[in-house]
Amino acid sequence: MTKPTNKRYKQKPGGGGRIAALAVLAVVLLAVGLYWLMPRGRGNAPVHPPQPPQHAESPAPTVKPEAVTPAPLATPLPGISATAEKAPPHETATGAEGAKPSTKGPEGAHGQLAVIIDDMGTSVQEARALAGIGLPLTFSIIPGLHSDREVAAFAARSGIETMIHAPMQSKGWPQRRLEANGLLIAMDDDAIREHLGDYASRIPTAIGVNNHMGSEFTEHEDKMRVVLGVLKGKGLFFIDSVTTPQTVGLRLAREMGVKTAKRNVFLDNEQNGAYIRGQLAQAVRLARKNGSAIAICHPHPATIATLTETLPTLAGQGITLVPVSQLVR
Repeated sequence: MTKPTNKRYKQKPGGGGRIAALAVLAVVLLAVGLYWLMPRGRGNAPVHPPQPPQHAESPAPTVKPEAVTPAPLATPLPGISATAEKAPPHETATGAEGAKPSTKGPEGAHGQLAVIIDDMGTSVQEARALAGIGLPLTFSIIPGLHSDREVAAFAARSGIETMIHAPMQSKGWPQRRLEANGLLIAMDDDAIREHLGDYASRIPTAIGVNNHMGSEFTEHEDKMRVVLGVLKGKGLFFIDSVTTPQTVGLRLAREMGVKTAKRNVFLDNEQNGAYIRGQLAQAVRLARKNGSAIAICHPHPATIATLTETLPTLAGQGITLVPVSQLVR
């Protein structure tokens, strides 16, 4: 016997599959929604091009390259005299004129420069090398050095002006050696005159005198008055090497009617070409600014080489090299 079919509860074909599909879809949509709602770490952040901040708290400072300031010129220090008899270091005066660079004069300015070579008298070869530059120089010869007369004679034959480089007591004496014939403040007036007479007899071609060392001696007016009196009597001029700011040499010479001038720049207190060229440039600036300048150096190998290289170029800078006798007044 056949059972009647209940149509009310009869399931349509495929209905269960559709319900399952809808359930899966709902779960997927829920998961996607939760994914977008949940906070995400840096690792899950979407990649976007970096954007500049709208408001920077404090902009980073702009770093500028440091300005390179040229090293100043070194302050002059005592240089070593290049003589076989190991003459003591040449004194320089702290605060003396010429110790600092001067302002350059107007463009196209001209000037005269005298270069004195101190401590001559040890070597004729040094004298020959300096004469070979072919420009006016002045040799200042220490009386008593073993080649003093020979160097003086060579200079005379070569048309080079000569001076007496008179050794005088320094503040460091006797620890700082002085030539045996040097002038001391303990000497009486007659002894000073005798020494000066001997200097002149050894270098008869000399037309002037400058002090070798003398930071102590040139501060004593009574002693310098004796020296300058002898020079006046012999018709010699005096160049103050300015080895002490308290020197009375220049002032007293003017008072006594002795032709005089003073050193402006020491060129070679350091024995290297760069330093010497810098000091020479300083002397050139002074000559162009003031009309003239006096530089002092020594017959060191570095000095001779640098002068040989640089002195011929000075004419192009408006500088005329002259014997120092042309600058005394």
